[in-house]
Amino acid sequence: MHKACAEGRRAYMISAVLFDMGGTLHTSHTDEARRLWFARRLMDRLGDYGIGIGLSEEAFSDLLDRNAAEYKAESERTYRELPPDVVWNEWFLKGLDIPAERIRPIAEELSFLYDYERVCNVRRPGLVECMAALRSAGLRLGIISNIISESIVPHFLAEYGISQMMDCVVTSSGTGLRKPSPAIFRVAEEALRLPPESLVYVGDTLSRDVLGVRNAGWCAVIQIDNPASRHRDAGLEHAHIEPDYFIHDLNEIPALIARIEEEERV
Repeated sequence: MHKACAEGRRAYMISAVLFDMGGTLHTSHTDEARRLWFARRLMDRLGDYGIGIGLSEEAFSDLLDRNAAEYKAESERTYRELPPDVVWNEWFLKGLDIPAERIRPIAEELSFLYDYERVCNVRRPGLVECMAALRSAGLRLGIISNIISESIVPHFLAEYGISQMMDCVVTSSGTGLRKPSPAIFRVAEEALRLPPESLVYVGDTLSRDVLGVRNAGWCAVIQIDNPASRHRDAGLEHAHIEPDYFIHDLNEIPALIARIEEEERV
């Protein structure tokens, strides 16, 4: 029996499977051309609101990347996600001397553009079929995602045709909490009204997803292969942080959940 799925002599059946979003339900890629295209896109959108940047696409892209990296390091250190207006005013657009009141009303829109258009997001094959199979098996479904936009996850779920299958959507932007803090997992537990020992999580990183599940004491964590996110786990190679199961495709999950439940009965 998986040790996290038992409390004393009581074994818990799996009641829900929750997923990370980026890198798990879809993969992302970019290149230099898209990086510069997005810089121009963002500059043009700011221009629509009368906010001039006064930099070349390359200079603005470099500034944005540098500031975003600093914010990312800070948020990973504190396990906190700041409100969109703070993210943009104090971090992403730092050094441009744009009045905060000009950015505040459009900060969520900027966050959405950043998460949706900065990279090319590609839905993983078999996504809808995987979710439908899990629902047919009587399992509840949900999302826990570290992301700066409050509206992007509902948008992706609608775009992928799986909104109605979700019982719980928890985001760092909506809670102010970030994985791997157990606090964001507790929000999902409370929303579902289920004990941690009955929950399984699927994600693509050791540093956020696997470690987060370990911190939260959930039944099991499944890591899905994503070469693009391996750099996020640098330094953890010898930290003895490992998933319970490792997969390459979403279509492996329904049978794997059935197998985990069978193992729990033994």
